[in-house]
Amino acid sequence: MLNSMTGYGKGQALCGDVTYVIEIKSVNHRHCDVSVKAPRGLMGLENEIRKTVSERLKRGKIDVFINREFAESNSIVPQLNSALAASYVRIFQELRLQLGLSGDVPLELIAAQRDVIVTTEADISLADVREGLFSALDSALEAIRMMRANEGQATCLDMEVRLHTVDALVSQLSERSSVVPIEWRDKLMARLEKLRTDFDYDPQRVAQELAIFADRSDISEELARLNSHLQQFRDLLQGTEPVGRQMDFLVQEMNREVNTTGSKSNDIELSRIVVALKSELEKIREQVQNIE
Repeated sequence: MLNSMTGYGKGQALCGDVTYVIEIKSVNHRHCDVSVKAPRGLMGLENEIRKTVSERLKRGKIDVFINREFAESNSIVPQLNSALAASYVRIFQELRLQLGLSGDVPLELIAAQRDVIVTTEADISLADVREGLFSALDSALEAIRMMRANEGQATCLDMEVRLHTVDALVSQLSERSSVVPIEWRDKLMARLEKLRTDFDYDPQRVAQELAIFADRSDISEELARLNSHLQQFRDLLQGTEPVGRQMDFLVQEMNREVNTTGSKSNDIELSRIVVALKSELEKIREQVQNIE
């Protein structure tokens, strides 16, 4: 079965006192576009993460979110920016003198200023965390793969139902198109017979006009190509490789044949069938946009 491009997966793994939590979400996209959002300390692994994801998910706009949950408080290290703190003390003292105020500059006031005290994560070794990180990544990728597969299966089932409707409409189109020239001939002859008392018509000229009409309204080639495209589309539905772009192309070609058929139509019933066909093909096209 084919896969959808829409999905979500989550995985986590414990490495020492750190739990790595990875979430992956994907939506429709023409190509495979992988974006990784990770803590600064893991930036050295981003290219490898991106490569791993693109090998498993062939198409879609894919966002990978990596978070770390520290079990031990010593993994978070507070740091004092002494130079910045001294600058704040000097500024507050100058301000006190300018305003003629008394008293000392409170420690709490200095510590509350932005970036005077900051917390940073303890330095980590990428080699030490790699196994745990990629274990979480593998779990997340398997979860999103299953979700994309399930949604892909549901999408394929929906398209198969619509293809049955398209088949029925194409059969109606074929049957009706073979009758239209005959009905047009019978109507023309009936009108000529009514007018025979006023003038004589040339049977050979009438036959030529009938032949021209039949040729201009002939849609046998369009129907042959349409049926060929439908069969190719069904073959793709049975595959397991990413075929979304091929499906999109085939739907465009099917629409092209239906539009040509509509332009040749000189019959209300044929026009109705063409409109119904275009409606069903548009619904299939919308579903195809989500196939990997």
